[in-house]
Amino acid sequence: MAAPKIAVIFYSTYGTNYQIAQAAADAAKEAGAEVRLLRVRETAPEEVVNGQDAWKEAAEKMAHLPIVTPEDMVWADGYFISAPTRFGQSASQLRAFIDTLGGVWSEGKLAGKAITATTSAQNPHGGQEATTLGLYTTAMHWGAIIVPPGYTDDVIYASGGNPYGYSAKAGEFDDAGKASVTHQAKLLVDVTKKLIA
Repeated sequence: MAAPKIAVIFYSTYGTNYQIAQAAADAAKEAGAEVRLLRVRETAPEEVVNGQDAWKEAAEKMAHLPIVTPEDMVWADGYFISAPTRFGQSASQLRAFIDTLGGVWSEGKLAGKAITATTSAQNPHGGQEATTLGLYTTAMHWGAIIVPPGYTDDVIYASGGNPYGYSAKAGEFDDAGKASVTHQAKLLVDVTKKLIA
């Protein structure tokens, strides 16, 4: 059986979702997947990014990673998406990328593929669940197969108990969170293997 192809796609302002994506990519590789770790293009003006030291520093740390394209979405059998919450929705940078997928979506090239999502916010009730559910709503339009972690392992409870997908308090991606992301990424790989069998 061919290894499932997983695109780990993230947007990160200050680094939390980058850490989540790295953990997911490592776990997916360990589970036998071929993985592409891909960042979403920054759409904020350069002067805004450079005007905040933490944002600028995080951007520099991620600059070596390739930017996700619609072609990566076609290549992948499954998607692990991580992006921060902005007013109960995913960050506009990720939404801007999603808006470029009309061509491949209309050709059915996103259908039947597995997807799972994670997020972060400044506060524990800062819109994480709404953000994840919003991404899953988009996936329904694609015809993708949603793979939430549910309560399939005790690590879900230890990391806050979010059955839709791991959610972090910004800047606080700890060992419990890493265990939860690892479980979620491996679950995605397991389901993707079944879909491509």
